[in-house]
Amino acid sequence: MNNELKISIVIVNYNVEHFLEQCLNSVFNALKNCSGEVFVVDNNSIDGSVEMIRKKFPQVHLIDNKENLGFSKANNQAVRISKGKYILLLNPDTVVEEDTFEKVISFMDEHPDAGGLGVRMLDGKGKFLPESKRGIPTPAVAFYKIFGLSTLFPKSKKFGRYHLGYLSEFETHEIEILSGAFMLMRKETLDKVGLLDENFFMYGEDIDLSYRIILGGYKNYYLPDTRIIHYKGESTKKSSVNYVFVFYNAMIIFAKKHFSQKHAKLFSLAINFAIYLRAALAILTRIIKKSVLPILDFICLTGGSFLLTNYWSQHNIYFPENLVKTAVPVYVSVWMISILFQGGYDKILRIGNFIKGTAYGTALILISYALLSKEYQFSRLYILICALWVLIYFLSSRFMLQWLFGDKYKLAGTRTKKFIIVGSAAESKRVDALIRQTANQVATSYFVSNDTEYSSEQAGRISQLDTLVREYRIDEIIFCAKDCSASVILEWMNKLNDLNLDFKIAQPDTLYLIGSNSIDTSGDLYILNINQISSEKNVRNKRAFDIICSAILIFTLPVNIWFFSKKANFAKNLFDVFIGNKSFVGYISQDSQSLTMNLPHIKQGILFPGTQHLAADQNVQNKINLIYARDYTVYKDLLILFRNLEKLDKL
Repeated sequence: MNNELKISIVIVNYNVEHFLEQCLNSVFNALKNCSGEVFVVDNNSIDGSVEMIRKKFPQVHLIDNKENLGFSKANNQAVRISKGKYILLLNPDTVVEEDTFEKVISFMDEHPDAGGLGVRMLDGKGKFLPESKRGIPTPAVAFYKIFGLSTLFPKSKKFGRYHLGYLSEFETHEIEILSGAFMLMRKETLDKVGLLDENFFMYGEDIDLSYRIILGGYKNYYLPDTRIIHYKGESTKKSSVNYVFVFYNAMIIFAKKHFSQKHAKLFSLAINFAIYLRAALAILTRIIKKSVLPILDFICLTGGSFLLTNYWSQHNIYFPENLVKTAVPVYVSVWMISILFQGGYDKILRIGNFIKGTAYGTALILISYALLSKEYQFSRLYILICALWVLIYFLSSRFMLQWLFGDKYKLAGTRTKKFIIVGSAAESKRVDALIRQTANQVATSYFVSNDTEYSSEQAGRISQLDTLVREYRIDEIIFCAKDCSASVILEWMNKLNDLNLDFKIAQPDTLYLIGSNSIDTSGDLYILNINQISSEKNVRNKRAFDIICSAILIFTLPVNIWFFSKKANFAKNLFDVFIGNKSFVGYISQDSQSLTMNLPHIKQGILFPGTQHLAADQNVQNKINLIYARDYTVYKDLLILFRNLEKLDKL
């Protein structure tokens, strides 16, 4: 009996290579003091996950699926051949403590009535994830959640049953629903109640299995004595309209399976109504949020510009009234569009973007103004004064918004980020070099020792971390996994979660860091600084470039089509670019997954950077793609287009 395998860990992976590697590192650290086996079921990933597992974790039992079978089927594949007394379903975007498995196994051994067990989960900011403990989504519970009553009254025993908010997160409780991110079950329980229901492709399968465990005569428990990080918690998906449809449809499947026909129909009607209501509200809210500020800007800028015409008229300078009524809104629109394309409405606002946007808009207005006949020209000086008004308005209004709303309208560029790196001196230097390559706003990095000894080049010890954070006004803490245990990392993340810090973990011997900058976003990576092409500004500018250039070429198609031998291909490419199916410029060998798997996603291109190097070896092509993504500008696309116009007829 001493040779009994205690735990079988099953991880289903789909295109999260770096998160998976971090997860497996923590899993094998936690298995050092208990017997277990690890399965990874890969659902046809294209990001190099399978190759990474074979190279770095040969002890893993790998199931390499050639299609995406979904969460339930993939887990069941491994569970059927597992040998452990306990089965743990674990998400790849998690980190477990070194003693997590010992503690959960001990609890299950001491509680033979326990069929399933969940633990305390923290997000990437160190905040508690309420989905760590949940109740059965009966029609009433689902209604309270869908219509926000559970959010308004989280501690209520009536309205807060979905996340059992009235139960302390720090105490052990009998609960109803476990989270699929960490779902420990007794093997004999699964033999009795069955495996995951494969009718659920994604979401809802954990609710169904948890409920069947209770129906089978067992209990589900929540254990706060050990913690895990779960980067992509439920709170990260709430804003997605697609998530609303998928998740609540899974709840309908659950209702039809477990509730009476009458209750199931009522539940389905309520859920379907809620789905479309939530989707409509989400879309409407998004439109309102994005349009309120531009509308306010347009009103203020136009009003100010008309006031300037009144000032001019008081000094006996005549403005044609009908012309001004048309010209002023057009001028304001040009300035606003120019500022938009310079990033003036992005999440992080930069003073330089407003200056450049105003300058470009002014230049465009003056050039257009010079081309007009004399009867439509009234004052260049007025245009320059209005440009000054536009700049003053944007800078003063954004400073006011930052003062009123804080980080929601944060002006960047005035203060760069300060980092603390926790680890040995050698590993801290390695990580410091990495962030200075990957992060554009590194002001200062402070090294902090992971033990009681520290050198003169380190700012202090880890025991002083909270004091150092406040003293140096730190923005982000990076823990070196080589020197800091998962338990220590989780302890400090939990302790400092109210300071609005960002946390990342640097894995040993890798070129990436993993963390989450917000509970409203999924886990993120620092790999290389290749995200220039995927910034809000450049995504918008690249699309605008494609639309404008394709529109010009389509408009002149009756003339330019005769310069191409493959006329049908040329016309098709132009229309594909115009409607967004393609881009004029994309990565080299877009169809080669190995060349683009670690790069930001862009549309397939007709042309490529360094097109003359298409025959070069894969390493050269990789470097060209990387440089294009890292240093992207619209000007580069323009150069590539002009130099390769004759190739626009290729498919």
